[in-house]
Amino acid sequence: MQAAITVRPPGVRRGLKLCGSAAALLFASLGVLEAQTRNTDLDTVRAGRFDNGKMWTFEDPPEAYFTETYGFSADEAWFRRARLSVLRITGCSASFVSPNGLVATNHHCVRGAVSRASRAGENLLDSGFYAATLEEERPLEAYFADHLISIEDVSDEVLSALDRAGGGEERDRARRAVMEEVRARGRETYGDQGDSVWVQVVSLYNGGRYSAYVFRRFTDVRLVQAVELELGFFGGDPDNFTYPRYALDFAFLRIYVDGAPYRPEHHFTWSQAGVEEGDVVFVIGNPGQTNRLRTMAQLEYQRDIQVPALIGFLRSRLDALEEYRRARPEEAEALEIRNRMFGLSNSLKASTGRLEALGDPVIMARKRDAERKLSDSIRGNPELEARYEGVFERLAGIQVEKAEHAAAFGALVAQTSSLYASSTLRRALAADAYLEARAEGAPADSLELLALEIRRIGDQPPELERRLLAARFTDFERYFGANHEITRAALQGVTPAEAADALLAGSVLADSAGAAAALAAGGPSPAEDPALRLVAALLPISRRYRSEFNRLLTEENELAAQLGRARFAIYGGGVPPDGTFSPRITDGVVRGFEYNGTLAPPYTTFYGLYDRHYGHAGEVAWALPGRWSEPPAGLDLSTPLNFVSTADTYGGNSGSPAVTPDQTLVGLNFDRNIQGLSRDFIYLPERGRNVMVDVRAIRAALDEVYDADRIVEELETGRLFETEAEADAAAAGR
Repeated sequence: MQAAITVRPPGVRRGLKLCGSAAALLFASLGVLEAQTRNTDLDTVRAGRFDNGKMWTFEDPPEAYFTETYGFSADEAWFRRARLSVLRITGCSASFVSPNGLVATNHHCVRGAVSRASRAGENLLDSGFYAATLEEERPLEAYFADHLISIEDVSDEVLSALDRAGGGEERDRARRAVMEEVRARGRETYGDQGDSVWVQVVSLYNGGRYSAYVFRRFTDVRLVQAVELELGFFGGDPDNFTYPRYALDFAFLRIYVDGAPYRPEHHFTWSQAGVEEGDVVFVIGNPGQTNRLRTMAQLEYQRDIQVPALIGFLRSRLDALEEYRRARPEEAEALEIRNRMFGLSNSLKASTGRLEALGDPVIMARKRDAERKLSDSIRGNPELEARYEGVFERLAGIQVEKAEHAAAFGALVAQTSSLYASSTLRRALAADAYLEARAEGAPADSLELLALEIRRIGDQPPELERRLLAARFTDFERYFGANHEITRAALQGVTPAEAADALLAGSVLADSAGAAAALAAGGPSPAEDPALRLVAALLPISRRYRSEFNRLLTEENELAAQLGRARFAIYGGGVPPDGTFSPRITDGVVRGFEYNGTLAPPYTTFYGLYDRHYGHAGEVAWALPGRWSEPPAGLDLSTPLNFVSTADTYGGNSGSPAVTPDQTLVGLNFDRNIQGLSRDFIYLPERGRNVMVDVRAIRAALDEVYDADRIVEELETGRLFETEAEADAAAAGR
């Protein structure tokens, strides 16, 4: 059958801002997508070998594939060295780059830690930081880095316990019990590491397999160097998920043990030559959760209900923050509202990219073909068919039931978020729990804990609180409808903005001081307080929805685990599991790509950075910090700055090292292009690219701009220098 496909015209992606009313725009389909899908016969579309990606696990490494494809010996020792050179940090990845515990990662991965490390009178985010001596390396409070030291496949142990258990809560208890046994065994086995051992049992293939990862957790982590925010985040939100790109997104940390720099067993060496187009690179890190192994029914539910509702939420809260920022610019700046807005915009761009992928007929045809092949393989194996018969159909039935809760899903999404939900409604929900427990005669210590939850909810600025509350009321109206009992209880016959004003004016829970006074006086009155009256109407429906939806999710997860076991029985490790923010290695090739009728180069240079800076003069996103505002003397502007490859990266891979077959470091991964947003569901190397900071640019910046000779010499010689003078003397003697 010949399918007629309508493709939206490609739009401008560089400089696109998703804020205010412009947030209503979804990304236009790309020119390359148009060329690939126009007049495509979907019946002829077939799944590709690597559609499920290349996020290879270290417990099932692709030794033969790497060796045969890239012509070097990717043996057990090669993979071990790669694994032991990498770290996992909060939300990101990092790597050892010297024998003295020096660690490289992205600036945006440590942005919060850098801000917290600022002392009185400092703003290290704006000024940058460099420790000119070892003594000046600054400790990061409440920060840690995890180092994977051992992996154990515990699938048989966990799955046998689950098979012996019944359903529901008994199965959950069995899972928790066996996982705790595994964790306890790991802590005992690696007890010589002291209290720093942390064992994580990770579910792979949606619960079809289980691995126990033993990490050594380093808690003495110190800041060595960080660029200015304007440089690390050059291009800001407009350039996010774009390429060509010009961000110098890097920072250096150091791991200490017993007060001295740590001596890791393995580390990556710093490349002098960098990479050229066509070179192979391996990116090692911790990709976040993906949805590549979901069934067609699950993907269609995400396409029709889940992702559109999430986009609606993100867009409305971004609008609320933008309106507040325009109304109270100085107040918003003090509260770092722009950072909140970037988080929303980042999620909105990613979600619109996901929705576009789910609406791509060719992508869905490839996913459908892969599912058909898996289903045929199950039916072709009598043992598997007997065990997993009907799994696809039952999963499809659950999606139908979940769809019946679409209105509640959209209306109640993230209703307890500390950043994007109304503080007043959050207090009202907590106050209702407190009053209910008191009425049931709960002991005093339990009541005090519930009261503490109320007191912990901080205040939003009144103008922002009003807008966030009105946004929730708009959600009620949009998803439940004007005549629904919750909508009527919320709006009282007026607009969402007017209803928000009225509730805030009448509720003692509208601010933390009023809530505390009400608690001291015995608690707010459910009959008199409008926020509590609204919660009284909301909670019965909300509780029924969450109870039923959680039941469906539990059943769905169990079925997905069965399908994961079947998949592994058929394909083994030849099909990598979905991302789980656990250590992975992926391979790719440095290569440009077609976009908007032109070619994106494999790498950019400092020339491009200054072209953007001068071409957008006066615009915050492309403003450079003082020492960079004019090209620094000695800086070669032709030095490669950012480059792209086909490596299979995802969220969590920020800061991941990109290395060559001889494990020299050539880049730090920090983003994807817009075409790569479909990677949540499918890996398409002909479209997507990961974006990396080139080590040649990092070295040039350290040497020519920051005068960080101590670090440059350490990267080149492996020696630890306590002062700049020592490093300068060593350099002069070479």
